[in-house]
Amino acid sequence: MSVDSPPLGATRSGAFELRAPALETRTTASRTWIGLLGLAGMLLTGVLVALAAANTEDLLPQTVHLAIGQLGLAGSFGTTGIDLGSVGLTIVMAAMFISYLATVAVADRLSPLLVLGTIAALTTLIMLAPPLVSTDIFSYQFYGRLGEVYHANPYVTGPHALALDPLYQYIDWKWVYTPTVYGPLFTAFSYVLAPLSIPVSVFAYKAIAAVSSLAIVALVWNGARLRGVNQVKAAALVGLNPLIVVYGVGGGHNDLLMLAPLMAGVVLLLKGRGRLSGGSIVAAAAVKVTAGLVLPFALADARGALARGALQRTRRRDLLIGAGVAAAALAVFSFAMFGTGPLHLPGTIDTVQANGNWQSIPGFIGTRLGLGTVGHPVTLGLAALFAGALGWLLWRVWRGRLDWIAGAGWAALALLVTAASLLPWYAAWLMPLAALGRDRRLWRASLALTVVMAFFQLLAYIPHGSAVTL
Repeated sequence: MSVDSPPLGATRSGAFELRAPALETRTTASRTWIGLLGLAGMLLTGVLVALAAANTEDLLPQTVHLAIGQLGLAGSFGTTGIDLGSVGLTIVMAAMFISYLATVAVADRLSPLLVLGTIAALTTLIMLAPPLVSTDIFSYQFYGRLGEVYHANPYVTGPHALALDPLYQYIDWKWVYTPTVYGPLFTAFSYVLAPLSIPVSVFAYKAIAAVSSLAIVALVWNGARLRGVNQVKAAALVGLNPLIVVYGVGGGHNDLLMLAPLMAGVVLLLKGRGRLSGGSIVAAAAVKVTAGLVLPFALADARGALARGALQRTRRRDLLIGAGVAAAALAVFSFAMFGTGPLHLPGTIDTVQANGNWQSIPGFIGTRLGLGTVGHPVTLGLAALFAGALGWLLWRVWRGRLDWIAGAGWAALALLVTAASLLPWYAAWLMPLAALGRDRRLWRASLALTVVMAFFQLLAYIPHGSAVTL
């Protein structure tokens, strides 16, 4: 180096230059490659799950596994695939969750078309597989048959009353004495699909879940644009989440059908369409009552983010009018269809929650940690904690100290953490709100909860894993 040469990174004029653009370019390229590998991992593991599902016992409800060769329940790929076994399934699903986390972390560096295409491809693959993990898809049809075929009230009686029906053998034992826990709008819709054959009904409910999932992604994309949130990251958080795709779409769960009008209501409210928004949110609650959690936060925000002064009061009034008209119309419709049967719904839901499951926090403490006597007090304590958290979050939104979508997201998180019954597809309640919440802490918390719920699910795949106690 000559004495006239500038120091490394400096110009001849003496100004120092760090050459950060080159370093930033390399960092960006590395992040892009991580994202591409994550997308490839999602697709590869999705293909393995779809192809192997019919032969992998842990992916199927026991009632389906015993009759997988009957009535075309093996899905579009048939029974020619491989058997992953417990270990193989654990590895594949762990790889899928890792790929998801890697993709979400760098999604802002990826092509929107590539991310959306992967979401669509993965959703389609899982839709074409047999019904996964849960028997709920058969319960939906059975409740429809109770009313449409046998003229019984599904809010009063459970499937046990019609044990000779060919669909009965596919219902999980814990649901045979349980009346429907779903809203009147969904229960009436199940009447429409009741005459279908079992395999056609299974595909119909899975197709509805798949279309609903893609609609949610589209609504989140639109909402992210309105909120100034990175659209690709928001879509990836929701549309690639294995808890939503594999367990939600794979099981044909109506949680996704509930979320489509709910998120439509959120987006409509962001556009200032209060009456339509209120009606859409109430319609979502008539599919599954969980959706009703969002409405108080939307109302609490009417004094803050929506408008000021007279316009503020008009927006709140519009939201209340839309919700009130929809609720009144649905009440009349519900009474005409089911009489006073839906009045039993709160008690049925309470009974189901009281039974719980081991994947929930109180269930894990009470059964898997060998602290059975502690489980019930913990359940009561967590219920009180949720009530307190809900009130505090609503107060913060009302005072303008917390964004209403973020507040609803934190409430959904609190509900999931404190619930006595926690199933993997329930993550769908939280993810769209987290995607639009503009709260990094909520974003991280939603991913952390995904990891915890994934751990519980993977533990169930390990031989005797669900029976582990410490």
